[in-house]
Amino acid sequence: MTFDPAGDAALGDLADLILDVGRLIRSRTPTGQGLVALTDTERTVMRVVDLYPGCAPSDIARRARLQRTNVSTALRSLEDKGMVARDHTGRRGVAVTPTPRARGNLQTLRTLWAAELAAALGADRTGVAGCAAVLTRLERRLIDDD
Repeated sequence: MTFDPAGDAALGDLADLILDVGRLIRSRTPTGQGLVALTDTERTVMRVVDLYPGCAPSDIARRARLQRTNVSTALRSLEDKGMVARDHTGRRGVAVTPTPRARGNLQTLRTLWAAELAAALGADRTGVAGCAAVLTRLERRLIDDD
């Protein structure tokens, strides 16, 4: 399927909304509550590690579209924060996995985010599951697109 700038304008609107809604949700997320503060790069790296546990740092860099040196720096910091474990897989291979602390952090964030969205949406949850499914598919295709 080809891109039609006039007919596909809604896709640009969708991208703009996704970015802004994500920013607004993050800005309204309470701090503290045992949450581990992460930089933007650390959040990006953690998302890939959560989606692909056991992946190598080079895979994280490729999937996240980040420079390998930035991923290495983020992984060191995440390891210091207790968010990832790096296991040697032989020769020079490394597998990166989320720790129980990371899983707990993500669960706390998702609970806070769900409460924020529930308050914003009220009783009208029409289309939420379908929207989540579309965004999940979109995320996977963008991450897996080499």
